[in-house]
Amino acid sequence: MKRLMISAPASGSGKTILTCGLLTALQDRGISCESFKCGPDYIDPMFHTRVLGVPSRNLDLFLQGEEGARRTLNGQRAEMGLVEGAMGYYDGLNGTDKTSAWEVSSLFHIPVILAVHPEGSSLTLAAQLKGILDFRTPCPVRGVIFTRCRESLYEHLKPVVERETGLEVLGYLPPMAEADLPARHLGLITAEEVEDFQERFRAVAAQLEQTVMLDRLLELAGEVRPEWEEITLPPPDCTIAVARDEAFCFCYEDSLTALKEAGARLEFFSPLHDSCLPDADGLYLCGGYPELYACPLSDNLPMRESIREKTSKGLPTVAECGGFLYLQEYLQSRDGIRYTMAEVLPGGGVPTEGLVRFGYAVLCPERDSLLFRAGDRVPVHEFHHWDSTNPGSDLPVEKADGSSWRCGFCDANLYAAFPHLHLGGSLPLARRFTDAARAYHEEKT
Repeated sequence: MKRLMISAPASGSGKTILTCGLLTALQDRGISCESFKCGPDYIDPMFHTRVLGVPSRNLDLFLQGEEGARRTLNGQRAEMGLVEGAMGYYDGLNGTDKTSAWEVSSLFHIPVILAVHPEGSSLTLAAQLKGILDFRTPCPVRGVIFTRCRESLYEHLKPVVERETGLEVLGYLPPMAEADLPARHLGLITAEEVEDFQERFRAVAAQLEQTVMLDRLLELAGEVRPEWEEITLPPPDCTIAVARDEAFCFCYEDSLTALKEAGARLEFFSPLHDSCLPDADGLYLCGGYPELYACPLSDNLPMRESIREKTSKGLPTVAECGGFLYLQEYLQSRDGIRYTMAEVLPGGGVPTEGLVRFGYAVLCPERDSLLFRAGDRVPVHEFHHWDSTNPGSDLPVEKADGSSWRCGFCDANLYAAFPHLHLGGSLPLARRFTDAARAYHEEKT
């Protein structure tokens, strides 16, 4: 087995396009692949998943801890594990290298190829790459691929960079329409929204076969001794309804795995398209883009009534970010229209001018509840452009920069707040959720 990371000096360098193109090219060569994404990103793994047809998983040292991330990596079964970094190579928690792509690559001995957009510099680019190589030890960067780079510029830069840095320049991806994907307020549009998805990335893969030294790339990938930990799922003894559609699509694959390992059967449903909540013992409303689908969510009155009725009877419920907004009274669009939501919680979602409370934080619960115990320190992440007129106040929150606030609605049957959770981290959040679901099931029956 082999493993390799695609990182970059900065966001916007073309990591996701390059990663998906490489995954497609390797698959076309008959090499089985799995993919991973550093950090808390939801959207890039959707692209990996659509390319491969198998789930992509996050490697997040903050949310999962080292052992959780190691366990995720050890689940690799394919010949090649391709990891996509997050932001710039060294960019981590609060201006440090903690949780960065560098820390992941160093900790797990993963060779790194940098995706570099070289426009506007020549020798200075070599100086910047040399700085990256010398900034931390060890530095497992082994090569460079230029993105959105014309052939003539590549031929000029390749000898300069190799002479000045010692890095191998493994090729380039020229500007091409198929690699130009639109973005919105949380990043790229989702993979399901991309027209001609397969055709686009087949075109990118075909180009990489011509202009990137893929055989050398495979040689540089690190050899991995399989450390498989066979896990036998217990027979499910409770059912958790999981929202999954265009509006609710931000969910970590390892969170779902953790729920299944804790004894849950997962029943996926759509708050957009289905008429009622499935018969379940727990409800998981993950994040996503409810603000883009506020009108059809509001129009689906039977679903809203079904969720309001079930939660009023104590259905154990976890609602993160977009799921939290859906449980409130209304969701306001950018043009000022208020759409009625599930009306389980007070307050409403309103648009803001930018990101709100962005980044990693820690919840510090003061009392026991559905997922938490008093004294826990729960790693979370926030990333949203809508805020709430009533974000809740049951949970203290702390950030590494010293800032703090309160948020969320939390009791024996509920977690509803903006912060996203990882249910597969060091705290037994999945087990606590399924324990509550089992108790609810027994009470029902």
